[in-house]
Amino acid sequence: MANVLLILSWVLFYFLHTALASGKLKRFLEAEWPRFYKNYRLFYTLLSILLFSGIFFQALFLSVHHLFDSRGFPRYLGYLLATLGIVVFSRSMKEISVNNFLFKEEKKSTELIQKGIYSKSRHPLYLGITLVFLGYFLVAGTLGSLIHLACLALYLPFGIYFEEKNLVALFGESYRKYKQEIPAFFPKIFN
Repeated sequence: MANVLLILSWVLFYFLHTALASGKLKRFLEAEWPRFYKNYRLFYTLLSILLFSGIFFQALFLSVHHLFDSRGFPRYLGYLLATLGIVVFSRSMKEISVNNFLFKEEKKSTELIQKGIYSKSRHPLYLGITLVFLGYFLVAGTLGSLIHLACLALYLPFGIYFEEKNLVALFGESYRKYKQEIPAFFPKIFN
């Protein structure tokens, strides 16, 4: 039952993550509740952090069911992938002005970021998180870690689709061109 609850928690998190990031909702809030919209990004981020923390708190109380022996090579590979994921995530956050992201209106503060790690991958944040979750699964080798990874893997195509729909609406032709030149997830090794 705890595993089902974990899956449902991820479904709720990803549903709210996508629904609250929708362009239609943002336009509605901007038109109907401009004072709330001014702080919407901060609200959205804090709610995401709260829900994400709740999922990991919940995971602390899962009974441990090992799927494979993670000692040796799987564990070392897991640490390597998780570390790489943290590096990718950190480098992608370096390109984003957190202050602008949280406290300025979207239309006034955004510019299409195409430098740094964003010149190699359109969604390095997602790539970094995926590598961390994959590394965690290889280190832990548990059913709970597989559920975290599987829920993320199932969500990503939808998350990327809706995020890119918003980015096309925001940046137009420049994002379409960027989308044609830069892979969504894994960087091209050979150009």
